[in-house]
Amino acid sequence: MHFSPHRHCSETLRIGLPIAIGQVGVIILGFADTMMVGRYATSALAAASFVNNLFNLVTMLLLGYSYGLTPLVSGCLGRGSARSGGSVLHTALQSGASFTALIMLLCAAVFILLPWLGQPAELLPLIRPYYLLILASMPFVMLFNLVRQFTDAFTDTAAGMWVLLIGNALNILLNYLLIYGVGPFPEWGLTGAGVATLAARVFMALAICAYVWQGKRYRQARLGLAAVRPTPSMRRAMHRQSVPVALQLGMETGAFTVSCIMAGWLGVTELAAYQVMVTISTLGFLVYYSFGAAMSIRIAGFIGAGNLAAVRPATRAGVVLLLASATVAAGVFLGFGDSLLRFFTSDEAVLAMAATLLFPLALYQFADSMQTCFANALRGTSHVVSMMWIAFVSYILVNIPLGYLLAFPLGFGIRGLYFAFTGGLLCAAVLYAGRFYKVLGKLH
Repeated sequence: MHFSPHRHCSETLRIGLPIAIGQVGVIILGFADTMMVGRYATSALAAASFVNNLFNLVTMLLLGYSYGLTPLVSGCLGRGSARSGGSVLHTALQSGASFTALIMLLCAAVFILLPWLGQPAELLPLIRPYYLLILASMPFVMLFNLVRQFTDAFTDTAAGMWVLLIGNALNILLNYLLIYGVGPFPEWGLTGAGVATLAARVFMALAICAYVWQGKRYRQARLGLAAVRPTPSMRRAMHRQSVPVALQLGMETGAFTVSCIMAGWLGVTELAAYQVMVTISTLGFLVYYSFGAAMSIRIAGFIGAGNLAAVRPATRAGVVLLLASATVAAGVFLGFGDSLLRFFTSDEAVLAMAATLLFPLALYQFADSMQTCFANALRGTSHVVSMMWIAFVSYILVNIPLGYLLAFPLGFGIRGLYFAFTGGLLCAAVLYAGRFYKVLGKLH
């Protein structure tokens, strides 16, 4: 089947816009969390920054693992077998549970080591209960991610959108009630934000499972889900598909997490400013992720159907949409950044520190959009092992050492951490693109 360039763009938009709208809910939630906690106390904002950046790494590992499911299910659907797609989901649920358990054990070890991570001592009483509440929500994050990737593979991206929007609205409401102690509710501060997050994530996981269990379009898939008993070899195959993607996203997020720890070495004000800027930066990344995911779904479907001629133009459509999104995001950060910052805190020292990061934030949007584009294109081909090694080079060998060098020996401070992101993301974009076109040449 031949698609015009306009049709490729419109189809990517059709699949990606519901994902993007759902991600807008995530952005609003991140903004609301940071605003409510930041206005409650700067110490609470700094503690939230530390914990949220650690768990951004964990949630990205879990999200990356679930990404391995999408091209497999899309390929089954491209071959006309929804029942096989259900079998893939069953295997992913079992293998994902073991992966989540391993990650949670590592998080428990980090909890024990908190006093030795170099953060301000006065923040530890705030960090500990919030950390444990977010940790308890991780199994529900994985369950939601796996089932959502399954519905996305069916191009039913509106399902995840609505569950995210409703769940995030619930989270914001509970934040308001439990952070400030409105009416009969207790004033729990940062701990209240943790309780709200846990409750919302339980709701979202159960809601999307109920949707798939009841939905007519998933009848055949449910037959495959019930009929298959995954064997150890099936679970190992799922790990081989999913773990490289998880590590790729984990190492990318790890660059931001390690930079957060280094921001904490600089001081409480720097750590609070870092959290504000990371929250604002989701305006760009989650939009790139949405259109990149849509492109990955389409590429996997074309490959599953044997329509290799459609893969290159589908990729070009993704490049155009993602570069346009990066241009808009950079314009927003440069044009309205000062106004955005005041939503999050009234602390003038934090505002002044964060304002110095607006230019480096805008600068790395273009590299971020392209690394997201070609990472998702590569994921759509199911050739995912190389993604792990590219991420290792780009983020562990380039981004983190460059950030330390700029921030400390060269004296740029927190601005150095942000300028380093451009180097790591640009390196990843170039390497992902080169690998994708090499794989595509072999497929032809």
